[in-house]
Amino acid sequence: MVLKIINATEVKVGTNIIIDGESCTVKKIDVSKTGKHGHAKCRVECVGILSDNKKVFVVPGHERLEVPLVDKRKGQVLSIEDKVSIMDLESFETLEVAAPEEVKAELETNSNVEYWDVEGAKIIKRKL
Repeated sequence: MVLKIINATEVKVGTNIIIDGESCTVKKIDVSKTGKHGHAKCRVECVGILSDNKKVFVVPGHERLEVPLVDKRKGQVLSIEDKVSIMDLESFETLEVAAPEEVKAELETNSNVEYWDVEGAKIIKRKL
């Protein structure tokens, strides 16, 4: 579910946007001035929230970009295998969640973690 839509010139560093169906975090943005007969251009560098893929693209300043709904929640680790099994600390539901290797190395059973629900996909971001 898309929370809102913004113009490319309104994007700031740290803003989450959807590019090619993937949720990304903006790391750098350069906005050129308008020309005599043209529009402002925005060069955006972003990194995928779930996959850490880097994307660089140029769009007109009036281009509309979607902002994803990112829900940050807390959970408790139940078990660690290929995916990490966690229990949400608010709703007490059990979830199978992906974790990056560097975060997975820090985890242990019964530890608390912060996980993000990004447009229905869940990933563990850090140990609390």
